[in-house]
Amino acid sequence: MPTVSLQDDFTHVPDLPRDVRSVLELAARSMFQLFADTVEGMMLVDRQGKVVWISEGYKQFLPALGFQDESEFVGHAVEEVVPNTLMREVIATGRPILVDLLTNKAGTFLVSRIPLRDDRGEVIGALGMVLMAHPESTMQPLMKKFARLQRELDDARKQLAEQRRPKYTFASFIGSSPQVMEVKRQARRVAQTDSTVLLLGETGTGKELLAHAIHAASSRAGRPFIGVNIAAIPETLLEAEFFGVAPGAYTGADRKGRDGKFKLADGGTLFLDEIGDMPLALQAKLLRALQEQEIEPLGSNQVLKVDVRVIAATSRDLPQLVAEGKFREDLYYRLNVVPIRLPSLRERLGDLEALVEFLGEDISRRSGMPHRDVAPDAFEVLRAHPWRGNIRELRNVLEQVTMLTDDLRLEARHFRRALATPESPLQPPVELSPASATAAEGAGAPGASAVRPLGEAVAEVERQAIQAALNATGGNKQAAARLLKISRATLYEKLAQYGPVPWPPAGGR
Repeated sequence: MPTVSLQDDFTHVPDLPRDVRSVLELAARSMFQLFADTVEGMMLVDRQGKVVWISEGYKQFLPALGFQDESEFVGHAVEEVVPNTLMREVIATGRPILVDLLTNKAGTFLVSRIPLRDDRGEVIGALGMVLMAHPESTMQPLMKKFARLQRELDDARKQLAEQRRPKYTFASFIGSSPQVMEVKRQARRVAQTDSTVLLLGETGTGKELLAHAIHAASSRAGRPFIGVNIAAIPETLLEAEFFGVAPGAYTGADRKGRDGKFKLADGGTLFLDEIGDMPLALQAKLLRALQEQEIEPLGSNQVLKVDVRVIAATSRDLPQLVAEGKFREDLYYRLNVVPIRLPSLRERLGDLEALVEFLGEDISRRSGMPHRDVAPDAFEVLRAHPWRGNIRELRNVLEQVTMLTDDLRLEARHFRRALATPESPLQPPVELSPASATAAEGAGAPGASAVRPLGEAVAEVERQAIQAALNATGGNKQAAARLLKISRATLYEKLAQYGPVPWPPAGGR
């Protein structure tokens, strides 16, 4: 079997003085000898990938690889004697792999692989070096850090995949009424295009849900869906929120800059909720971004190209805003390419039972409370309600009724209380003439002693409402705040104002 001798001449380098060539040859021999003496082991393979030589140091690994003698190892294809090796890849590509971890039945090794070339530059083989055996013990801190970084990268990829996954599909838009079926038909059709969509409808009709569904059915479903509620962002921050901020654009800005929503949605869909609330001064820049698919971050002169499909939504009358000069006419036409109007709940009462069933199951799943049946007389009360908040209001009412009773069957009386629907007609209000109002101020006016200052009466009502909410939620302040439709911070302010509300209530539960 042929071997490589250190006495053999190395590659001849033409066009150099003889003394320079001698120095290069000496340096090559010295480096080869240095590697052979310092690394754990070395091997040479030819251009066919056969092992042609191993160093004395490499022989220590033979028993662990299943070989008793060098003759059983040298002369065989390298992948047959060294599992998981990448030596043949180095020969095929001509690119070195300077640092790598090789793991096989002999253990884990830190290795380096270098292609060997002739005087014409053609690959004639490869040199493999075992730099360190069992690095998992000698390089344990580095290995642990690498493993931790790998886990964090995997977690980040999973989170990104979850964020990009559409939250809703057309199946999530509950209903089979003619109005809903028409909305779904239009939305499915426009989902196959990149046209700008304008979703119109009252608050709580499901505009954001439909925007998610359009994105999920489009060719952009695998890319980000980014939503922006314009009404919820202070006017002074909107430009930065949309277009991003260049590094160091202003005092206190992030040195690395910050991407805006357009950049984050690149390749995907940008949902602009409550577009009717966009400040007039920013509408021109938004129009340019929509028309040119270009943005300019705050504090930057660089124009960035983006590929964004825009879905806008509003509960306001945009033509009226245009007529009043509060919304740009050109921006309105740019957004109003494919308008889809979502019907109010009042217009689709045929879907009421399906919506109640779906929302009830969702509330039960999220709260961990048992699912409640809804009696037929309860639906009569629900159909009579005006539903100004539409589906959002319906969900709120269902959740409130579910939280306030242990009954497994929800009847009309439960919903009358939640909807503040009186069981008997209200008495008409009594109007006081100036004369009778003056007389009532006197001590002799009937019932005057029972009248309390309005502030005290309001405080007492609020205190009783807080007590009732705490009773219903078992003292859970966060759940009580939801029932009262106030923030948790407001609830704590009220508790501090009125003094501690006793819990458990007197007499226990």
